[in-house]
Amino acid sequence: MLPRGTKKSTKKQPAENNTPGLLSILAEIDKTEERLDIPTMETWLWDAACKIRGSTDAPKYKDFILPLIFYKRLSDVFDDEYEKCAEKFGSGELARYFIEADHQDAIKNNRQPIVRYYIPQEYNWEKIRFHPKDGLGEFITTAMRKIADFNKNLSGILTLKDYNEKQHDQRVLDDDRLSDLIEVISRHRLGLKNANADILGEAYEYLLRKFAEGQGQSAGEFLTPSEVGWLIAEIIDPEPYTTVYDPTCGSGRLLIKPRLVFNRNHPGQESKAPRLFGQELNTTTFAIAKMNMFLQDFTDSIIEIGDTFRQPKFTEDNKLKRFDYIVSNPMWNDDNYDVDDYEADSFERFKVGIASKNTADWGWMQHIWASLKDHGRGAVVLDTGAVSRGSGSQQTNKERDIRKEFIERDRIEAVILLPENLFYNTTAPGVVIFLNRAKSAHRQGEFLLINAADYFIKGDPKNILTREGIQVVGEVFRSWETREKLSKVVKIEQLREADYNLSPSQFVDISEKFVHREIGDILADLAAARQAREWADKDLDEVLVKLNLGK
Repeated sequence: MLPRGTKKSTKKQPAENNTPGLLSILAEIDKTEERLDIPTMETWLWDAACKIRGSTDAPKYKDFILPLIFYKRLSDVFDDEYEKCAEKFGSGELARYFIEADHQDAIKNNRQPIVRYYIPQEYNWEKIRFHPKDGLGEFITTAMRKIADFNKNLSGILTLKDYNEKQHDQRVLDDDRLSDLIEVISRHRLGLKNANADILGEAYEYLLRKFAEGQGQSAGEFLTPSEVGWLIAEIIDPEPYTTVYDPTCGSGRLLIKPRLVFNRNHPGQESKAPRLFGQELNTTTFAIAKMNMFLQDFTDSIIEIGDTFRQPKFTEDNKLKRFDYIVSNPMWNDDNYDVDDYEADSFERFKVGIASKNTADWGWMQHIWASLKDHGRGAVVLDTGAVSRGSGSQQTNKERDIRKEFIERDRIEAVILLPENLFYNTTAPGVVIFLNRAKSAHRQGEFLLINAADYFIKGDPKNILTREGIQVVGEVFRSWETREKLSKVVKIEQLREADYNLSPSQFVDISEKFVHREIGDILADLAAARQAREWADKDLDEVLVKLNLGK
């Protein structure tokens, strides 16, 4: 009998005859000690994604691929934890009995079990890997649903996809390709010894980014560029024992960054790390966000599903739950909400005004403000029009009027203009608006506008905000200073004069200045250039003559 956690031959065998050879056993045992680095994991996971139909079609199958990778992690981690229990009890059979009994008792008494997740032996990864191709999709679907039954916090994640799904009487992912995909995913272990949460989380984000690049416009619904998330997290720099909330959390990529920054800045204090809360409308994206949290080992995070605008899930005593920090990248210019949605609100979120039907940007801003604690801070990613639309117009403009109230009430701390072509659903630049319910005394009545439009690396298909840009913007934010071609501290009087236009490009000019020169100086330079060219031609003629190539 094989040691628990030992894998079988990489060659697919019939279910009734899958005994591995000695060399295969030794190779698989070696995998239990393998330490995966980020490049290896990124290459491996993308190879798995491309196994179905190549890199072009891989994003279409992300809903099949991501849960399988997650399942592999759950199974390998359970194997590791089972091994520890087996060593402690001196018996694998006794360990399995104890783990199952403890898990059932933990559910009954609402406590943490001794293992993170319970994976029944008949549904572990090896049973999937060596299942006959015929009926494989149906078996995977059954296995995932059974595991979700045993682990209620995995409901909505492993039950996301039917691996036997058909469209027009054809399997979306047939058993042959599904089997090939599973073999590639089986190439490495994802246990506790093989990949820590940070590395696995980063590789998972890489995979999400690759999918987003392939999806184009639709990717903007669930993914904020990683570098934008790091910029926000560096500036927010959360304190111990705090909370972070994202009302439109997408894949959770933006939400996890403040906690990662905390862990980096406070080594060994993970128990004091901010707790994460998020809500997401899309069922598939909600599942991806939950997976992201589990893979990062942020198991105390709470992700809810639903329409935050119409029905926020985080409430206390019929009031909005309030948070220390809020980060958000709501859908830009969302036109899904009308006057009825604002007037039906029972949480007193929209006291400043009802936003335009064409865009809910400032509706989201009001929800976020209402969800902040008295000392809370927020960072909201929106399109550039959110800080300028309506300014300078003689006509009434709802956005400008709400923006005016936010400025006059000193709710806004700073605005950062980002480079163009960072986001997956548009080439337009965005802005990050920072809110602060407790601006320090020396910043009251002032607003920091930062123009970071030039801090990018040209990419394909998307540009990338540079590390230098993140560092420089963070420095100027903390120092609260005017810096040439980067930032300007403006007074409220200046914003009144600008009709409440908060666009950094209006106040911070990063273009090269043209220097006026006298016509005589210009003519002299032209004459010198002409003379230099004549001398160069003469020298070239002499060389050609010496080579018998001249006249």
